Amino acid sequence: MDSWQPVLALVGALLIAYVVILWLGTVVWVYRDVRQRTHDSWTHNISLALAVLFNLPGLILYLILRPRETLMEAYERRLETEALMTEMPERRTCQRCNRPIKEDFLLCPFCRTVLRESCSGCSKLLELSWAACPYCGAQGPQPVVSAAPVMAPSYAASAPPPPSPATPPERIR
Repeated sequence: MDSWQPVLALVGALLIAYVVILWLGTVVWVYRDVRQRTHDSWTHNISLALAVLFNLPGLILYLILRPRETLMEAYERRLETEALMTEMPERRTCQRCNRPIKEDFLLCPFCRTVLRESCSGCSKLLELSWAACPYCGAQGPQPVVSAAPVMAPSYAASAPPPPSPATPPERIR
């Protein structure tokens, strides 16, 4: 009859060792995982407390609440986004009306804002912010003192005269 007590003690010791190793493994795994996912010390402490105090239920709660991606995954995603952005062609827009313009436009065709000027030396297009022409070294565009928009050329001579008040407007039937 006494032979089952040592076996029961061995099984109990193995079961306790298994639970302690599982508990310790859970704590170590949570510690390593949370350090890969965030630099926030408050999150580190809360995650470890969940694993130490509640073990498997704490691990399940940690898995639900932990950040979705690791710091390395977030860094790689940002690098991929930046690489895609550099591959995309730059789309120029007018700084006044925000409509698309082409690279070689002097004026915005929509609001007539001056976008560029021709160089006085080589006639290449210059940005308004340049101090000198990078092609020939001539002095760049001079800053405009007045902020008045550029007006379209007047075509009053070729436009039909407005109707006189004596004649009634035509009606569409």
